[in-house]
Amino acid sequence: MAPTVVELLGDRSPVVDMTVGGGGHAAALLEAGVSAVLGVDRDPEALALAQERLAPFGDRVRLLHARFSEVDEDAIGAEAGGVLFDLGVSSMQLDRPERGFSFRQDGPLDMRMDPTEGPSAADLVNGLPEKQLADLIFGLGDEPRSRRIAAAIVRRRPITTTDQLAGIVVSAVGKRPGGPHPARKTFQALRLAVNRELEELTAALPHAAGLLGPGGRVVVLSYHSLEDGTVKRAFRDDDRLTVLTKKPLVPDAEERERNPRARSAKLRAAERIGAAA
Repeated sequence: MAPTVVELLGDRSPVVDMTVGGGGHAAALLEAGVSAVLGVDRDPEALALAQERLAPFGDRVRLLHARFSEVDEDAIGAEAGGVLFDLGVSSMQLDRPERGFSFRQDGPLDMRMDPTEGPSAADLVNGLPEKQLADLIFGLGDEPRSRRIAAAIVRRRPITTTDQLAGIVVSAVGKRPGGPHPARKTFQALRLAVNRELEELTAALPHAAGLLGPGGRVVVLSYHSLEDGTVKRAFRDDDRLTVLTKKPLVPDAEERERNPRARSAKLRAAERIGAAA
């Protein structure tokens, strides 16, 4: 949904891209005339890719290895004209089996966006009690068969690879021809837990509003209902913001066909009112 992002943020500077990834949105904004972008990411590999892609823009770009909540006005150097979040796992992360995000490719069961910090998915799968594991898969994956899956996981420990875990889920719940992969929700739940994504998002949205100058905008692309609900509530409950999208914007049919990973995307935007705090 890059054209929509540019439409909402393209006349504002500086823009903080909180999930710069490979630099796609940042490049589109810079090409549209944004004078400065601060690209932030927890993933050192993503920052390396962004640095290469955005090098032609010179000193209009700065990159920062940090979590959302670690970005402050000193890092930006001014009140932000826009803040962008493109949530979830990136194509680059999914397509690298060694990162352990994908149930379709075999690799170490890791899932950490920043490989230098925190427990991995393997640590959770092998260390959590069965009930806690089931609750995690149900709560963060919306998986109704979570207890059956957790019991199967505990029986088959230790589990060290994505292929092992995906196979255990399939053996526990079966696989419907033509349906979504049965391990999809379990992998989502583990990724959210490993990276504390909802906790970080909940803290970061009010923080982002505080970084904006008057008229500045925050734009969020989310990819599942837990993220979207968090964004909707944060925008609604923040009296510094006026909501620009009463209902979330979604990709059109052409974009969904061109990029199947975008089919679940929802975009919400809000604008800062009054004086900055």
